[in-house]
Amino acid sequence: MPVYNVMEEVVHNVLQQYENDLRLTCHCERCKDDIMAIALNEIKPRYIVNDKLNPVIRVEHVADRQSATNILSTVVKAARIVSASPRCENAKKE
Repeated sequence: MPVYNVMEEVVHNVLQQYENDLRLTCHCERCKDDIMAIALNEIKPRYIVNDKLNPVIRVEHVADRQSATNILSTVVKAARIVSASPRCENAKKE
């Protein structure tokens, strides 16, 4: 397994779980990728090289309420940034 940032999966799951609550102006993959990139740049990465550690790291951030709240807050902020200024093809058509 190559080096992998487990936080990518955590942020992706949070984005999927709360997508309808984020009031996104666009739900295209480009906008969701932009949200993930902005959020991941704010969150400390957790790299692994052993796939067996993936569930352990994920649970640390999901079970810990403060960590889960911080991640959700970061995703919300990223979603606001992207919704205010989307860079996708859908935004260019308007």
